[in-house]
Amino acid sequence: MLSRLRSSPLLRAALALVALGFLGYGLSKNWNDSVAALTRLSWWTVAGSFAAVLVGLGFMLVAWRAVLAGFGSRLPMGIAAKVLFMGQLGKYIPGSVWAFAAMMELARDHGSPPRRTFGATVVGLVDSLGCALALAAVTLPLTSQDVARQTWYLLALIPLIVIGLHPRVLTFGLNLLLRIARKEPLDQVLSGRAMLVATAWTMAGWLFYGAHIWLLLGDMRPGGASLFAVAAGAYALAWVTGLLTVIVPAGIGVREGAMVLVLAPVLDAPHALVIAVVSRLAFTLADVVWAGLGFLLARAHAPSASRTSEYAAQ
Repeated sequence: MLSRLRSSPLLRAALALVALGFLGYGLSKNWNDSVAALTRLSWWTVAGSFAAVLVGLGFMLVAWRAVLAGFGSRLPMGIAAKVLFMGQLGKYIPGSVWAFAAMMELARDHGSPPRRTFGATVVGLVDSLGCALALAAVTLPLTSQDVARQTWYLLALIPLIVIGLHPRVLTFGLNLLLRIARKEPLDQVLSGRAMLVATAWTMAGWLFYGAHIWLLLGDMRPGGASLFAVAAGAYALAWVTGLLTVIVPAGIGVREGAMVLVLAPVLDAPHALVIAVVSRLAFTLADVVWAGLGFLLARAHAPSASRTSEYAAQ
C-alpha cells in the first residue's frame, strides 16, 4: 500500500477524496441532530468552544512536531501542519491504517523517513492517551465517585504508559514494531527532554479541550469555574473510550455515549447529548480547518528534491 501511495498521485488524490467523502457522510448523517443541538446554545458559546478546539489542536501539532524533531526530522511548522492534519483525515475512513499511511507518505515528501514519522505518531498517540488518563484521574473523583469506580481499569493504564514512554523502553518498543514490519530501526533515540516538552504541550492541548466542553456546559447550567474539572474529565474519558474502541471510525458514537455518562451527575441526558453532538461537530470542522490551513501554509515551503530522493528508497 505504501509503495502504491508513493508512486501514484492519482491514488493519493483518491484516498483524500474517500476520506472527505466519509467525513461528509458523517456530517450529513447527523446533520439534523447537529442543527437541533446548535439551536440550544448561544452563538458566542459555540464560537468560543470551536476556538478552544482549534487552539488545542494547535498545541497537539507543536507536541507532535517536537517528537518528530527529537527523532531527527525538523519540519517547518506549516509542513508539519500539512502532514499531521491532512494525514489525520484518514481516520474517518474505516480501518486503522489510513491515517498512518497518509502521514508517512506526506512526511516522506518533505524528507522525513517513514520510520521517524511512524515513531512520532505512535509516541504522540500514547502521550496523548497518558495525558488524558492523568487528567481524568485528577478530575473524575471531583465529578462522581461512581464514575471513578466504574472507570478504574482505564486509570490503571497510567503507570504502564509512564513506563512505556521512558526513552529506552520507547525506543525498544518502536524498533520491535519496525522489525516486525520489516522496516529499518530508528536511527536516533528520543531524548527525555524532547519527551517532557512534548508532554507539556500535549497537556496544554488537553486543558483547551476541557475548556471547549466547559463553555458548552456553562451555557446549559450555572456553575462557573467549578465546572471546569467536570468538563475536562468528561471529554478526557470520552476520548479515551472512543480511542480504545478501534472498530468505530474516529470513535463515532462511543465518545458521545461516554460523555453523557460522565456528565450525568451535573446534567440530564438530553442536555449532555447536545454537548456531545456539538463537541463532535466542532472537532470534525476543526480537523478540516487545520487540514486546509496546513495545505496553504505548506505551499510557502518548496519541498527539497534532494532530500525527497534521498529517502525515497528507505
